Amino acid sequence: MNPYDRWLALRVRARRRRGGWLPESVAVVITERDLLEQGAYDTLERFLRWAFDYGTERVSVSVSVLDEAVVPTIERALRDVDSPRPLAVRGPGDTDPVEAPIHVNVGLGGKREFAAATRALAQEVATGDLDPADVDADAIELRLVFPEEPDLLIKTGAERLSDFMIWQSVYSELYFTDVNWRDFRRRDYLRALLDYQSRQRRFGR
Repeated sequence: MNPYDRWLALRVRARRRRGGWLPESVAVVITERDLLEQGAYDTLERFLRWAFDYGTERVSVSVSVLDEAVVPTIERALRDVDSPRPLAVRGPGDTDPVEAPIHVNVGLGGKREFAAATRALAQEVATGDLDPADVDADAIELRLVFPEEPDLLIKTGAERLSDFMIWQSVYSELYFTDVNWRDFRRRDYLRALLDYQSRQRRFGR
């Protein structure tokens, strides 16, 4: 670790000792174009190690996709990533909820995920397996493919979000950086943590 990164890491730990929380769940939004850049998967492997090194318990990665024809290729490459924890990859055709420390979403937009969850609820109501009075936020969350609510959501490359975790991220702290994914370094992750520690979370209140 170079001196500047070490200094940032010390600041993160000092704030933690003073009560500055670290995120238990982190999400990052990247694009299929990002993954075409040389070294993009190496960046992802490093990002996952940084996240767990600094106390994260769960990581969600969303890859927004314009051309669904590339999804199978991206999914295969992601399953070969040298991951520090078990990793589950899901694409547009996957609707079953998944449990894993690392969730990777390839082209499974938030609108599609939410529509699938509500469709499942409607089918259960139609067959009499679910009382309409029992349809609430918890019932929806149980049927989402990725039920985790990230504490911190990082978007690289631009200040805009794609169709990602529209239900789960409603109370997330959002961190935008103009650093492109291929150039994302440890210091950029540490800066995101410092920014998160400086915020007072209100959870919509």
